[in-house]
Amino acid sequence: MSCHIEEAQIVTSGDELKILLMGNPNVGKSVVFSKLTGMEVMTSNYAGTTVSFTQGGVTYKGNKGVLIDVPGTYSLEATSPAEEVAVAMLEQEVADVIICVLDATNLERNLNFALQLQKYNLPIVFALNLTDVAERQGIFIDIEALSKELQSPVIPTIAIRNIGLKELVKTTWEAATGEEKIYDEVPQDQDERWKRVGRIIQKVQKVEHRHPTFLEKLGDALIRPFPGIPFAIIILVLALGVVVGGGKGIRAGVLLPLLNNFYVPFITSLVARFGITEGLLFNVLVGEYGMLIKGIEWPIALILPYVFLFYVALSFLEDSGYLPRLAVLVDGLLQRIGIQGGNIVPLIMGYGCAVPAILGTRAATSHKERVIVASVVSLAVPCAAQTGAFVALLGDRSIFVLILVYLISLIAMFIGGVTLNKMLPGHTDPILIEIPNLLMPDRQSFFKKILLRTRHFMVEAEIPMLLGIGFAALVAETGILNTVGVYIEPVIEGWLGLPKEATIGLILGVIRRELAVLPLLELELSTLQLLVGSVVALFYLPCLSVLGVLIKEFRMKTALLIGLSTFVLAFFIGGLINQVVTLLAIFI
Repeated sequence: MSCHIEEAQIVTSGDELKILLMGNPNVGKSVVFSKLTGMEVMTSNYAGTTVSFTQGGVTYKGNKGVLIDVPGTYSLEATSPAEEVAVAMLEQEVADVIICVLDATNLERNLNFALQLQKYNLPIVFALNLTDVAERQGIFIDIEALSKELQSPVIPTIAIRNIGLKELVKTTWEAATGEEKIYDEVPQDQDERWKRVGRIIQKVQKVEHRHPTFLEKLGDALIRPFPGIPFAIIILVLALGVVVGGGKGIRAGVLLPLLNNFYVPFITSLVARFGITEGLLFNVLVGEYGMLIKGIEWPIALILPYVFLFYVALSFLEDSGYLPRLAVLVDGLLQRIGIQGGNIVPLIMGYGCAVPAILGTRAATSHKERVIVASVVSLAVPCAAQTGAFVALLGDRSIFVLILVYLISLIAMFIGGVTLNKMLPGHTDPILIEIPNLLMPDRQSFFKKILLRTRHFMVEAEIPMLLGIGFAALVAETGILNTVGVYIEPVIEGWLGLPKEATIGLILGVIRRELAVLPLLELELSTLQLLVGSVVALFYLPCLSVLGVLIKEFRMKTALLIGLSTFVLAFFIGGLINQVVTLLAIFI
């Protein structure tokens, strides 16, 4: 059984109808799931983003059911983790009925999967999705003829506009409560199956010549080196501008004035009303590292604007169908570090958060690729919160240092990937990726995804950050920092050239990566110290949540090796920069 099944077991009550939602990637399956259940789920226009299954409640005329979103897969021959999950669910007979989502723009490929489902003799209802896109492309499908050929109901749907979904639910309940389904002439051999698919297509599909639309022309152009590469540079620069420029504007124009002019005076006076005006408790609450002030300032006023805008940019690139095109363009470069272009998705996700990026490596075609991507993300990809911390630290003091930190990050990613590619056994498969239609994102799903991701960040970040800030306040106010500083002075002050107060950031960085950067805001640092401190924070240990998912995905030995490597490289590269620049300054 696949490990993905073990992560979350299907939970139902005895009288609920159990429905498997299945289909190829990029057919709109997750959108159908979200619309039918109303659950807050992620939907992405990219193959491989749904690896483990999700379930949610669905009702029809007062009757309850559970809809199980099975990972998207092209086959039931169990050659990948996603296929293993799908086959396991079918063989365990957990469902009463199947909803199989078909893409009307790629019906031939989808029918191969549809015929494989029939051998399990479960009632199947087919949702023929994206019918509007197919008609714009001149593809017309005879629904009644297709239903006859598949021996099952076929419901035309446009999921993002809720068209056909009520009929889909109604037909699903009727199919599930009918007689046991036995399909005639189910081809078992792959060659026979494709011949059957060809015969069905001839009977049900009619294609008229249509001039390609602007989006279709643009989608094709973005795959070619020219103008694809220039467009990719423009798109990524625009995304960076939205995140950095927009984040700075929101932070400086709205959040920091609210914090400094209203929140800080209010919370300070509130603490004073309880008779707390000095001493250890006062300093822990509202002092230099006061939990009630820094616990709001750091995650909300300094970090949240960048995280929110990063998720805006990422969600748009996902839902528009652009990321697979970017994967094709960068495939040649990524092959040099032992991974195929499709892994650009977890790499980009790493700039949001390393945890989903590492989980996203499950879609990779080999264990070697998974380890390389997870290692590179853990080592040199700053998450959105860390990016916000870097911009807050360096944006107003030295934009040159900010750019240099990210150049060092890119160089480290390339060198680290090349090194691991030579060290690790295994191979890298050529890229084989579906290019979906280039579409404008569905507004409802787009904003829901952004809000969900932002809320998830706040839930995941706020409590660890508060605890970390409280710990920092205790360390600073009780004199523990001075005691520890005596032992680490040769490393912190001698090798790295940083003040001993920077030790707080190194301690807190284990809890959350951005906490290795934020304490530096409270220090008066030279340009060189800003660079060294930022580089150490960039390569520093993965935070606890990242370490936990590394252990879960790759076991303890690999996780500890990755963590130890980041720790050693952080101090080595940071110290090397300090020593070299200091030495050059002496001679110059």
